[in-house]
Amino acid sequence: MESSLKTQEVHIGPITVGNGHPLAVIAGPCVIESEKHAMETAGQLQEVFSKAGIPFIYKSSYDKANRSSFKSFRGPGLDEGLRILNKVKAELGLPVLSDVHKEEEVDPAAEVLDMLQIPAFLCRQTDLVVKTAKTGKPINVKKGQFLAPWDMKNVIDKVKETGNENIVLTERGFMFGYNNLVVDMRSLVLMRELGYPVCFDCTHSLQLPGGQGTSSGGQRDLVPHLTRGAVAVGCDMLFMEVHPDPDSAPSDGPNMLRLDTLPALLDQIKQLDALRLS
Repeated sequence: MESSLKTQEVHIGPITVGNGHPLAVIAGPCVIESEKHAMETAGQLQEVFSKAGIPFIYKSSYDKANRSSFKSFRGPGLDEGLRILNKVKAELGLPVLSDVHKEEEVDPAAEVLDMLQIPAFLCRQTDLVVKTAKTGKPINVKKGQFLAPWDMKNVIDKVKETGNENIVLTERGFMFGYNNLVVDMRSLVLMRELGYPVCFDCTHSLQLPGGQGTSSGGQRDLVPHLTRGAVAVGCDMLFMEVHPDPDSAPSDGPNMLRLDTLPALLDQIKQLDALRLS
């Protein structure tokens, strides 16, 4: 991907992405487990990203509405989850991001979050996309596992109809079937040609949806490999779910990156991104 390709600049709190700006990273545990866990993990991540010199947005979900099993852990819910994310934002000075699943969540979420995220399975839900766009907040729309990259132009058009052009598009793999996803790196190039920054989801791309029967599996060991590939192809952002102890996590543990492996990967990312910007 040529760094000369112009895209819309998107401002997420103090961070600017797209149009030749250095790569930024969205990172954090899949779901909010507790206030203590969120604050500790956000603080650890802040230290790691500060040392790496890479802009960082803290992500954790207040509710995981799309679960394999009815009994799966979903998180603390909207009110408590937003309270915790607001504390992360206020006390650590970090921009924060979370998913919105229903129209009634959008307004309260927009009061706290610096960026709103549309989950992949909901990217074609017109009313949700439009309601989210009308907040004027930056929006990260994950490409559905069932869509071709060029299909995201329709999503962009829905957002732009509201006057909001603060759009990031995220690639998270295409549904291959039988509990597997495939990442086509061409998607990063093709979506970026639509004129907006693109993000690569390093960890959900290696999820095995429903692969453990009542929960999803994953291929955590492959995260660094696909991450390096995406940065080498060229992207404006990365999304990665990171946890101090993924094997004990209540959600997405098999595909989450261990926090203690992050510094080495960030060093490689920064070197590769420097080539894109040179």
